[in-house]
Amino acid sequence: MSGTMQHITLASRPSGAPTSDNFKLETTAIPTPKAGEVLVRVHYMSLDPYMRGRMDDAKSYAAPVPLGGVMEGGGVGEIIASKAEGWAVGDFAFGMFGWATHATADAALLHKLDPTLGPITAALGVLGMPGFTGWHGLMEYGRPKTGETLVVAAATGPVGSMVGQIAKSLGLRTIGIAGGADKCALATKTFGFDVCLDHRAYADARALRGALKEAAPDGVDIYFENVGGKVLEAVMPCMNPYGRIPVCGMISWYNEGGLGSGAESPLSAPSLWRPILVKFLSVQGFIISNHWDQFPTFLSEIGPKVASGQIKVVEDIAQGLENAPQAFIGLLEGRNVGKQIVKLN
Repeated sequence: MSGTMQHITLASRPSGAPTSDNFKLETTAIPTPKAGEVLVRVHYMSLDPYMRGRMDDAKSYAAPVPLGGVMEGGGVGEIIASKAEGWAVGDFAFGMFGWATHATADAALLHKLDPTLGPITAALGVLGMPGFTGWHGLMEYGRPKTGETLVVAAATGPVGSMVGQIAKSLGLRTIGIAGGADKCALATKTFGFDVCLDHRAYADARALRGALKEAAPDGVDIYFENVGGKVLEAVMPCMNPYGRIPVCGMISWYNEGGLGSGAESPLSAPSLWRPILVKFLSVQGFIISNHWDQFPTFLSEIGPKVASGQIKVVEDIAQGLENAPQAFIGLLEGRNVGKQIVKLN
């Protein structure tokens, strides 16, 4: 197929927080699919915190984006050319298309979507990797029980909001932590959290811990860890014996080398390890890409709840590929409200 497309590459590796200079918008020819591949026109792409780690040249669970390489990311789009059996022009799919308006992809690695069942953007959030992360981490490693207390930070994001809504439906007391009064109102009024604490209103972890103790007088049984930093420091002394801590992320440290560049944690080892020992805590790190065999179960359980409105969805949609870098920088700073998505023109 003739014509041009655009993509965003990694121009340089950030030192600390990313800037617009770390990204480069390029125009190139639209590629032609090979046997077994399809050509996709991407309608929406996902922005997620893990992408910050891909920008560092540090050993991790996945290889970094090479300098000059297209930024990694999931997207949903329409098939406009196909050389793969079972895929026709006009089909919609989710795949790892990168920060790009078009992409060719191995059809075997794509997930076919039915746009008549709901917005295709759901595959990037509530019914995609973030929602799946929240569901799997809570149910597999949080092991929630009626009457327990759960805490989750980034409570209005796609992971935190999923965790809170599932926990609430199972009869837990749910405490969200978010940045700003507006987000806290969203957490309680839309996502149904019992309480939401604005971490920006507290000068340090000690002050936040005091508020948390008031919100959770019986202690914390499950802390779903996706932030780290001040929140982790505040929560650890509040954990109950035999508490569970699923760990899927640590966004507060990503710009400080949290994936391996050598920055020191503000937490001391004793403040972390002693509660784990004396309170018999279960701490389980997980990367959701290791658990895709459970994805069909997740869709069968959560899909109907999204369709019925039992699980609420909030999306923050930026316009245009050229605005993806600023939207991503805002995501890392907590400026988004809900799942951050970019609509491609």
